[in-house]
Formats: sequence, structure tokens, C-alpha cells
Amino acid sequence: MTTVLLLGSGGREHALGRALAPDSTLHVAPGNPGLAGLGTCHDVDASDPDAVVTLAHEVAADLVVIGPEAPLVAGVADALREAGFPCFGPSAEAARLEGSKAFAKQVMEAAGVPTATARVCTTADEAEAALDEFGAPHVVKNDGLAAGKGVVVTSDRAAALAHAKTCGTVVIEEYLDGPEVSLFAICDGVTAVPLLPAQDFKRAGDGDTGPNTGGMGAYCPLPWAPEGLVDQIMAEVIQPTLAEMRRRGTPFVGLLYAGLALTGRGLRVVEFNVRFGDPETQAVLALLETPLVDVLAAAARGELATLPPLSWRDGAAVVVVEAAEGYPGTPTAGGTIALPADTEQAWTVHAGTRMEGEQFVASGGRVLGIVGLGEDLEAARTQAYAHLAQVDYADGFHRSDIGVPH
Repeated sequence: MTTVLLLGSGGREHALGRALAPDSTLHVAPGNPGLAGLGTCHDVDASDPDAVVTLAHEVAADLVVIGPEAPLVAGVADALREAGFPCFGPSAEAARLEGSKAFAKQVMEAAGVPTATARVCTTADEAEAALDEFGAPHVVKNDGLAAGKGVVVTSDRAAALAHAKTCGTVVIEEYLDGPEVSLFAICDGVTAVPLLPAQDFKRAGDGDTGPNTGGMGAYCPLPWAPEGLVDQIMAEVIQPTLAEMRRRGTPFVGLLYAGLALTGRGLRVVEFNVRFGDPETQAVLALLETPLVDVLAAAARGELATLPPLSWRDGAAVVVVEAAEGYPGTPTAGGTIALPADTEQAWTVHAGTRMEGEQFVASGGRVLGIVGLGEDLEAARTQAYAHLAQVDYADGFHRSDIGVPH
């Protein structure tokens, strides 16, 4: 068995832990109530390089998997590699692909990757000029990390400008029409292996209404996706980006997450993330049959090219997020939660929960992810929503249209 140290405490990490646990001895820092049932949780700050290296020594980790973006930007992967631990996660310099949207635009321009035309603005006057140049709908992105809350898409110019003023440096770009697709690629610096494409639901309300969130649900695979879409994304986006990062002397080892729009003018990158993204991770990993630990370890060692093709189970997966009232603003915390038993076709992923005695309580904005599997998309939706109907959480809300292609 491989001893794996997994860093993080959210729904992404619980989904990763579920996929890693059957083939590894799992240690998690700091973890959550869902992960506590899969391995040993350690009260260690995942963004503290020294503390993480010390813990890796204590548990004799064969592999460290970094879940969230903050430890990556803080250089935790660099410290682990310097200490001799195989690590799945990019260096601090490579993590700037997510840590700075302006940097990501520079890399994409140099690599010839198709993306939205954008302006980097540091003053209110520059922001006003960019808003006028592109017109509505306005897309304003905080240059740095913002825990999924740094992007505003609005036709209200005043609201767009107000967001820009709160961010300091912002990236203002043209609005991209068309359906969005998320593709995860596991990378070892040279080779990249794609996972199944997925689609998430960003708005808080049914019919894509309400404010932008970190994601209210997702599904995969995409029955409507054009033939050859994954090959096109790998050829036009992922491989050129990896080549440019190598050229800069900062090879990318870890998970490169491309958020894409299929516009009337062709494929365009909306954003890069440098780690598994929720809620898509919960759906995609539910269909992966190849042991995840083998894939991530091969990436950490630079050996992805030696792996056989990934194996996937038939059917579809849908995940519905149960969020706390007030999300994505100030969520209501502390609400008690009672959960149904997991089954092979539907289960609960813990995202923002903690324990008070023997009781689960809400501790975040996105509280739970309910995953359903089925022979097709409709069957998976049925499983997810039937499981969700058994969740007792009075302070929660969810969308009723997750899994309906949009």
C-alpha cells in the first residue's frame, strides 16, 4: 500500500480521498469529517511548508497530494520536493497560472493558446477604459486568489467598476459566449493525460440566475460535446501551455484545469486552475476506474508516458451542491445536518462541515456535494436528487436543474 499525505479540507479533498483510499494508507491535513472516515486527520496548516514537510516525515509519505491552491502558491510543493518527497502539485512559480490571471494571460499569449482578449488594469481610470472598450456583459477578474469569489460577470457597469476598485490589479476581458467545458489534465512536466470533460453550474439559482459562485453542481461526461473535443483541447491548450512552462524553466507538474468556452469563433480559455476544481472533481473521479494513486504517483515521478490508458466506468455522474443560505455572500454557519447512508449509486461528499460532539454542522458556504451515478445523465440526476431528498439540513439550498445541459 502507498502511504499518501493529502493536503486540504474541502469537498475536492473528500472526493480525492475517496478515490485514493482503496489503494493507499491515507493521511490528511487538516481534513474534514468525511475524510476522517477514510484515514488519519492531522491538525496541521496545509499552507505552512515547514509543518507539512515535518508531517510528511512523521507519516513516511510515499506521495504528497496538494488539494487547494493556497498551499501551491505558498510554495509547499517546492519545500516537499527539496526534502525528497514525491509531490503531486506545481511549484510556486508554476502555480502562478492560477495565482495571477495576468500571468496566465501572458503565458497563453506566448504559447498561442486561444483565450479572451483582456486588459490588465491597476487604476480606476484604466478599468473604466477597459469596461468601455469591451462593453457589456462586463467580465472583471481579481488578478490574485479570491477563493472562487474574484470574478464578476454583470451588465451593470457601476457594479463592475466597484468590483474592480476593491481588487487592486484586475483583468478585464471580453465576454465569451457559448457553452462552457471543464477539462482536467494530469501533467508531469512533459506528458499530459486528460480526464473526462465536465460541465459545472456557476450561478446560484435555477436557470443560471443569481450571483456567480464557486459552482453549484456538475456532471460528466458531456453527451453533446463535439467529436474530438478533448483531442482539440489537448493540442491547442494543454500541450502548448506545458511547452511554454518548460521553456520558462518552470515545468508544470500537477493538475492543470482548463475552463473553456465553446464560442461561435471557436474554442477559448476562460481560466486556468492548478488543482482539481470543485464540483467537477466529485463527478469526474466517480467514474474513474484506474487507481488514482497510480496516476498521481506517476505524474510526480515524471513517468506518465509509461502508464496504460485510463479506464472509465460506463454511464454518467451528477453532483448537486447543497449550500448554506447566504452563499456566496455570508453563509449561515452552524446549522445541524443529518445524512442518509451512502450507497454504490449515491453518496455525500463533505465540503464545509465540522463535528460538534456526534453532530455534523455546517462550517462553510458549499456544505455538501451529493453524487449520483446512473447508466445515463437522467438516471444519474435521479440518483443524486433522490439521495439529496433524504438530507436533513434546514439552512441549506440547492439548484434543481443540475445535470440539465446548458
